[in-house]
Amino acid sequence: MVNARVGVLGLQGGVREHAEMLGQLGAGVTHVRRPADLDGVDGLVIPGGESSTIDRLLRIFGLFEPLQQALGGGLPVFGTCAGLITLAAEIEDPAPGQGSLGVIDMTVRRNSFGRQIVSDVEKIPTAYGEVTAAFIRAPEVLEVRGDARVIARRGEAIVGVETDTALAVSFHPELTGDTTLHERFLAKVT
Repeated sequence: MVNARVGVLGLQGGVREHAEMLGQLGAGVTHVRRPADLDGVDGLVIPGGESSTIDRLLRIFGLFEPLQQALGGGLPVFGTCAGLITLAAEIEDPAPGQGSLGVIDMTVRRNSFGRQIVSDVEKIPTAYGEVTAAFIRAPEVLEVRGDARVIARRGEAIVGVETDTALAVSFHPELTGDTTLHERFLAKVT
């Protein structure tokens, strides 16, 4: 049993799927929708969805700066798809006015793997074993710098990155039932 309380950013995207998977792995789950919800969480998941909408909602609900401070202070974080974009230091093709939290020193490109109609589920190798991954309008990591290290590729494309406190992937493991990366994230939290 995991002795941790994990926040799942509950503004938009795959909130329920992440919360259910974390609960199945024994973590307590808190939905984070306002700054006070960050109190007492041991880690945070930023789910997939629409990255520019997540950025806008973080600002509307006053979460952007408190979240940036918490993550900059070492709060472990796991971002999937749009969550990966939200964590990036640089977005190559941002939507008008879109920013990011700048947690992982990497450059990303949104919607790199095509439109939603060409979504795909496949097994890919990662540093933690083979993972069943759902790619839905997935971003690609173009470059990693500093302490960011590549943990997964789809062909030559970088689709997974990790630092000591952050884990980010271009795909949706929460939609396939594969707990490998959630377990890796919880190891950072506990």
